[in-house]
Amino acid sequence: MDFLVYLLYRAVTLVIAALPLKFVFRLGQGGGWLAYGLLRPYRRLANANLTIAYGGTRSAAEIQQLARRHFLTLGANLLCSIKAASFDAARLREVVEVEGMENILAAFAQRRGIVLAISHIGNWELFAQLCQYIPEEKWGTVYQPLNNRHIEAHIRRTRHKVALFARKNGFNAPTTFLREGGALGVLIDQHAGDGGVWTPLFGRLASTSTLAALLALRTRAEIIPMAVHTNGVGRWTVVISPPVAFGESEEAEALTARLNRVLESQINRSPADWFWVHNRWKTPKPRFLLARYKRGVVLPEGMAESELKPFRLLVRSANWLGDAVMSIPAVRSMAAGRPDARVTVLAPEKLADLWREVPGVAEVLPIPAGAGILGVAGIVRRAGPFDAAVLLPNSLRAALEAYFAKVPRRVGFLGHRRSWLLNQIVQEDTPPAETGGDPRRNQTYRYARLAEAVGAGEISVAAPAAAISQRNERGGWLRVGICPGAEYGPTKRWPAERFAEAAKLVSAERACEWTIFGVAKDAPYAETIQAALGERCENLVGKTTLAELIAALRGCDALLTNDTGTMHLAAWLGVPVAAVFGSTDPVLTAPLVPPERLRVLRRQVECSPCFLKECPLDLRCLHAVTPEEAAAAVLQLLPTSEASSLAVRSA
Repeated sequence: MDFLVYLLYRAVTLVIAALPLKFVFRLGQGGGWLAYGLLRPYRRLANANLTIAYGGTRSAAEIQQLARRHFLTLGANLLCSIKAASFDAARLREVVEVEGMENILAAFAQRRGIVLAISHIGNWELFAQLCQYIPEEKWGTVYQPLNNRHIEAHIRRTRHKVALFARKNGFNAPTTFLREGGALGVLIDQHAGDGGVWTPLFGRLASTSTLAALLALRTRAEIIPMAVHTNGVGRWTVVISPPVAFGESEEAEALTARLNRVLESQINRSPADWFWVHNRWKTPKPRFLLARYKRGVVLPEGMAESELKPFRLLVRSANWLGDAVMSIPAVRSMAAGRPDARVTVLAPEKLADLWREVPGVAEVLPIPAGAGILGVAGIVRRAGPFDAAVLLPNSLRAALEAYFAKVPRRVGFLGHRRSWLLNQIVQEDTPPAETGGDPRRNQTYRYARLAEAVGAGEISVAAPAAAISQRNERGGWLRVGICPGAEYGPTKRWPAERFAEAAKLVSAERACEWTIFGVAKDAPYAETIQAALGERCENLVGKTTLAELIAALRGCDALLTNDTGTMHLAAWLGVPVAAVFGSTDPVLTAPLVPPERLRVLRRQVECSPCFLKECPLDLRCLHAVTPEEAAAAVLQLLPTSEASSLAVRSA
C-alpha cells in the first residue's frame, strides 16, 4: 500500500511540475475552496484559532471571511510547493522576492552558525530552495520523517543540497552542523506537547518548542526568523528578519517567549498565510492545568499574567452544602493551576452564595430550582465558550449538562453509565498517604484526585485567610452556634434535649449566647432547645439565606452540631466545631481541619457505621454520646478569656 501511495504521489508531482505555475496556483485555490466547504472539522478549527488570535479586533463575519481566504491560500501554496521543488535559481528569482538577505550574509561572513526560525507561513517549502541563492554555504533543517519510506527516500534524494536531520536521531549532529557554520532551519510554530514551555502566542498560552533557542544558546549561533508571504498569483516574498539578540545567561524558555512575539508579527503581516488548521492552542490531555509541567509557564518581559487570554474552566458543583464545601480545596487548586485560569462554578442556586465566597472562583452560574438538563446546558452555552469542564458529581445529569452545552473537554469519574458522555475519565486512585493507606478516605481527597488528574498543583485543605472567623466577644459574652438538624435523616440527628442539656452545662462554666441554625423543618428541635436556654438563645432556624448563615457563623466562637453541611461550612470559615456522628463515618466526612479546631463525638458500636437513614434498632450510636461529653468538647474549643469568666460569675 505504501508503494501504491508513493506511485500516486509521483504521478501527481510529475503532472503538477508540467503545468504552468499560475494554473497550479488557481487549481490549488479551487481545492482549498472545496476543502472549506467539505471539511467541517477543519473549518471549525480554523475559525476557533482565528477567534483566539483576532477575536478582540475583528468581527465574527471578518473572521469567517479570513478563514475562507486561508483555505484558498493554503490550497494554492500546497500545490505550488510541489511545483517549486523543481525551480532552479533563475526561476526562483522570477517568482520570489527576498527581503533582508543581508542579515544572512552578515552572519555567514562572521562564520557563525545560523538557526533559521521558520514556520508554516505561506509556501514554506520555499525555505528548502534558499540554498540556491548562496550555494557555497551549508544548509540544513530539522524535520519529522514521513511514515511512507518510499516518499521519504524520494524527498531525501531531491533535497540533496539540504542536510536533513531527523528529530528522532537526537541533536548532536545538528549541534555540530551549527558549530561548523551551517544554517539550520527549525520550526517554531508547532504544538510541542508535554515537553514544551507554555508561553503566549497572541496572548493565549501555547506549548512551544524550545529547540531553536536551545540550539542557539548551546552553539552561540545567530537566530534569524524567516517567513514566506503570498503576495500574488504564483508570487511570494521571503522576509529574513534581523537576528534576535540574546544574552550570555539567557534561559531558553525566555528566548522562546520572545520568538513567539516575532512569530506574531510575521503572521500579522499576512494572516491568511499561516497554518490555522493546526491545533496550535491544543488543550493537553490529561493535564490541561500546567502546575506540574516540567518547563512551566514563561511570559515575555513586560507582560503581566492579567494580560493573558483566559483558559475558561467550568466546574460543576456538588449538589449538597457539605459536599460542596469539601470540594473547595480542589476547586481552589484548579483555579491556581495555571495563571490564565478563569474558573466558573455551575452550582444549584441554593449554593451560589457559598461559591461567591471562595477565592479563585471568578464567576458563579446558579442553576434555578426545577431547571431541566437542556435549560442548564443553555445557561452554560450563553456564558461560554468554555475550554474544559470538571464534573464533581458522579451523576449522569451532570455529564449530560456539559455534553449538551458542547464543552469540548469533559472530565469526571466514571459515575453512573456516563462513560460515553466524558472524554477524559479519571480513575479512582489508591488511598493517599494522608490516610495511612486506609481504604476509607475523606471525600475531600476524592475531589482532590480530580484536580490532580487534570494537572493542579499542591492542594491545601486549610481555610483561606479571608474566610477565617471574625469573632466578637460582645463585651465578654461568647457566641456558640447549635445545629440540631440533619437533612440525611434521623440516624444523624442527636436528640434536641441533649443539645439543650449540653448547652446548659457549657453556660454554667462560660458566659455564652447561643444561636440555633437550621432549615425550616428543624423548627421543632430549635423550639425545644430555645425553651431550655431562655433569653440568651437566638433562633435563626428557617430564617437565613446561605449568605446570612455564613455571616452569622463568622461571628461564632464555636459550633455544636450534627454531621451536616453547616458543620463543614463552619469548619471552612475557621469556626471550631464539636460534631456528633451517628450512622456515618468521620474518616469519610469529618472536616479536615487542625485538631485544635475539631472535636468528633462518636461511639463505635457493633453496627456502625451503617450509613442508613433510618435506624432499624434503637439509635444506640447516637444515644451513647452524652451531654457531658459534648459540653466538655465545646469548652475545650472556646477561647480562653478573662472577660468571659468574669461575666459568667456575675451572671
